[in-house]
Amino acid sequence: MSSIKEYFSGVGKGLKSLVTGMAVTGRELVTPKVTEQYPENRDTLRIADRFRAELTLKYDAEGRHKCIACGICQMNCPNGTIKLTTKMVDLPDGKKKRKLDKYMYDLGSCTFCMLCVTTCPQDALEFSNDFEQAVFTRDKLVKQLNYRPEPKDDAPAPAPKPAMDPEQLARIKAEALAKAAKIKAEKEAAAKAAAAAQGAAAPEAPAAPAAPAAPAAKEGEAPAAPAAPESENK
Repeated sequence: MSSIKEYFSGVGKGLKSLVTGMAVTGRELVTPKVTEQYPENRDTLRIADRFRAELTLKYDAEGRHKCIACGICQMNCPNGTIKLTTKMVDLPDGKKKRKLDKYMYDLGSCTFCMLCVTTCPQDALEFSNDFEQAVFTRDKLVKQLNYRPEPKDDAPAPAPKPAMDPEQLARIKAEALAKAAKIKAEKEAAAKAAAAAQGAAAPEAPAAPAAPAAPAAKEGEAPAAPAAPESENK
């Protein structure tokens, strides 16, 4: 009898579960759909501005970026995603400067931690929200961020200084040597004068008192011995 009761109890619970599930399915049949019809809706698809899809360099209106190749982003990257190559260039004033040659970025190993963006001292990096980065080979995920051609500097190079006349150069050297010799002579004279003044200002040492003369000896007598100095303790 108990087994029959348990059988019908199980059947009732199963039917109740079935009705509950069908009710949920029925509600979803009449609920408006929210599925994005991608890629048909690319023109109207809105991606959040804070979505991190790909690292990029910031370019201004003239096509220049602000990266100075300091290497801070490369050092802070936990996965070694960033590789910088630098070069030395000659400036118009004749000096040399280190400049960015290649900025290589591996999207396949990027963790999108944004450490490179937050630690950049020049604010030269940012993440774009272009999420369409699917490719067939991993090699295509390695990208060069400074792919744009570098604009040429409009500032003209400074005119070279004219060569100095040999006679003028010799005259300048002679004047410099004469001035140095004069300064040296003045220093030596000042040192001698100071030494002479110091010697004149030193007090003279007192002379020792002369010993008293012995009395003259008579004929046939031996000369008397000098008297011994009296003791101070008397």
